[in-house]
Amino acid sequence: MPLKWEFPGGKIEEGEQPRDALRRELDEELGIDATIGDEVRRIVHEYPGGGSVELRFFVVREFRGELENKIFKDIQWAEKSALKSYDFLEADLTLVEDLSEGKLL
Repeated sequence: MPLKWEFPGGKIEEGEQPRDALRRELDEELGIDATIGDEVRRIVHEYPGGGSVELRFFVVREFRGELENKIFKDIQWAEKSALKSYDFLEADLTLVEDLSEGKLL
């Protein structure tokens, strides 16, 4: 789904734990070595026309290295209150709403 905003991360590989997958993905996508914190939300999203995805969102408060955009068209730091103004993937909208309304973090 090109040109939609999304949170960094990706698929969990065979035999990989979710936190390890996120740590690997953040290195591959942003060039950082992140300390993965608590899971804050798990969402199962069914796309119209078929297909579903389970998303797990974790807190990352610390990382080493300089952010480097390795794969995205753009990256942005944004205040939680501004998240609703971005055109996020449909599966991320529940998290975006909860974050922007102060229900998480």
